[in-house]
Amino acid sequence: MAFEGLASKLQETLKKLRGKGKLSEKDIKDAMREVKLALLEADVNYKVVKDFIKKVSEKCLGEEVLKSLTPAQQVVKIVNDELSNLMGSTESGVQFSSSGLTMIMLVGLQGAGKTTMAGKLALQFRKKNKKPLLAACDIYRPAAIKQLQVVGKQIDVPVFAMGDKVSPVDISKGAIEYAKNNGLNVVIIDTAGRLHIDEELMNELKDVKENVKPDEILLVVDAMTGQDAVNVANSFNDQLDISGVILTKLDGDTRGGAALSIKAMTDKPIKFVGLGEKMSDFEVFHPDRMASRILGMGDVLSLIEKAKQSIDEEEAKKIGSRMMSQEFNLEDFLSSMKQIKKMGPMNKLLEMVPGLNTKELQGVDLSGSEKEMAKIEAIISSMTVKERRNPSLVSGSPSRKKRISQGSGTTVQQVNKILKDFENMKKMMKQMKGMQKSFGKKGMLGKLPFNGFK
Repeated sequence: MAFEGLASKLQETLKKLRGKGKLSEKDIKDAMREVKLALLEADVNYKVVKDFIKKVSEKCLGEEVLKSLTPAQQVVKIVNDELSNLMGSTESGVQFSSSGLTMIMLVGLQGAGKTTMAGKLALQFRKKNKKPLLAACDIYRPAAIKQLQVVGKQIDVPVFAMGDKVSPVDISKGAIEYAKNNGLNVVIIDTAGRLHIDEELMNELKDVKENVKPDEILLVVDAMTGQDAVNVANSFNDQLDISGVILTKLDGDTRGGAALSIKAMTDKPIKFVGLGEKMSDFEVFHPDRMASRILGMGDVLSLIEKAKQSIDEEEAKKIGSRMMSQEFNLEDFLSSMKQIKKMGPMNKLLEMVPGLNTKELQGVDLSGSEKEMAKIEAIISSMTVKERRNPSLVSGSPSRKKRISQGSGTTVQQVNKILKDFENMKKMMKQMKGMQKSFGKKGMLGKLPFNGFK
């Protein structure tokens, strides 16, 4: 998880404060010392840490905090607000052109993941009903054009290329004409990078900027490089006046210093983050939500958005209705599981749950629950349609259980367990039927595939 070490230490520090009724100045100073060390260990820039601690300390030592009935909660709120401010307060989306064609230029060092991010960005736009075009302007790196074409094919987005003998400026201009002639409204330019920042690289990027006049210049940086990511961001910003940053590999960075330093050091927002290898592992960056996750307060809004994007609403309503009317069967259960799997890996979903102590999850093999889901899916899939719709046919037939276990590569005992768990769940649904009325139609029941099943 991103910020794993920082999150654990901050949560532990603030937990100590919650155990005290009243807070003294010494309590707050001791806590701020621990917060400072945690931020420095997370590779946050020293100047940023110094300013952050100063702001938080001043607010925490105010009379309204020290004399309040719940001073610890006030301190947590202040830390949460300042963490959010540090990363930009609110999300900074892409500014689409009013003229109809939006030009987005991706820049960065070689190896930062520009080509992959170009594809992820295009997929994000396509989901928002935009019509993107990828422009292959990296004419130096071997197979860079081919890589972008493979990415484009994977996400069903067209790629404009003119080979590696044409200048990036001409390719960009050609991409603009192609987009206009083919009804496309977003052009994403994948530029070349270098292993280090040099004059030749910057001059080429400046030429593209001058000729294309992009609406957005987004810098792609590797979050795992820590303070180097901040230095790179400063250099590109000085030369090109970037409009924002895309942080890659945030899922693999347990420190998170880059994410907490870039906005403060460059005054340019983080707009998107890459959180995995899949093309869908890409999100708009919400500073306020990230601050809440770091402090163990969860991220319910992102969880709901992920559910909305991944789960078929009509299918969810149908299953929820069948659950409460006691018509729910194993076919519906299988459909529910498939819907939940679309939301992503279990560990990433658990990070968004409020109050969950991420430290307690360290070392826990969360893949076990996913393996269990795969086993259940195999068992149910090995049943006939008739058996799935009427599980009692299986419950009273040893021969059917044996056939199902052999077909799914499991044991008869495991088949029995699925049937028993399913029956227990149906009983639970019966008990909860009356409870649904108290939640009302606007509650969470009816919005998720299990319709309130826990």
